[in-house]
Amino acid sequence: MKVLIVLTSHDTLGNTGHKTGFWLEELAAPYYAFKDAGAEIVLASPKGGKPPLDPKSNEPDAQTEFTHRFEADADAMAQLANTVRLDSISQADFDTVFYPGGHGPLWDLAEDKHSIALIESFIAAGKHVAFVCHAPGVLRHVKTPEGKPLVEGRKVTGFTNTEEEAVGLTHVVPFLVEDELIAKGGIYSKGEDWSSYVLTDGLLITGQNPTSSAATAEQLLKQLTV
Repeated sequence: MKVLIVLTSHDTLGNTGHKTGFWLEELAAPYYAFKDAGAEIVLASPKGGKPPLDPKSNEPDAQTEFTHRFEADADAMAQLANTVRLDSISQADFDTVFYPGGHGPLWDLAEDKHSIALIESFIAAGKHVAFVCHAPGVLRHVKTPEGKPLVEGRKVTGFTNTEEEAVGLTHVVPFLVEDELIAKGGIYSKGEDWSSYVLTDGLLITGQNPTSSAATAEQLLKQLTV
């Protein structure tokens, strides 16, 4: 089994002067779910090289057993320092793709033509795709082979408006994930804020927030082994 994980290359949190990027737990928990299942993992990002880490995701209250394991894993850290450029990736080389969140993807991956085409090619090939937290927002321009929004009529979740409000970024982000999924025709639902909540609808798997990272990856693995 070969798994592609796509990370953001965007490091600027709007006009706040603060940094953003990918959320560490949302990479680390899925990474080990896949690795412990025997998968080969490739990390990619739009610019390649080392993607920006959201500094808040490495503060003590955001750290988990998986983030500690990742940062102590020399192989994982070396892989993170040398992600593959997204425009060099072919869907045909992978069994599935997983997108971690963090706020960064709302700026770059949501608008990235290579990311959009890649997700569309996975769907067209009948392969599962998974997104957690803010990453479901990268689906905003993704279409089905029939030309409809991928999320239209599908059960989806993602970072909630109230969770965004709680972190004080409602008016900083380019769009709200919950609102965008609904606007594109998604059948959006959510669990309690900061609780694990994952939905599967056909080939599409979405998780609500960082706490949902491991469960989203486990659901993806479950679908791959059905």
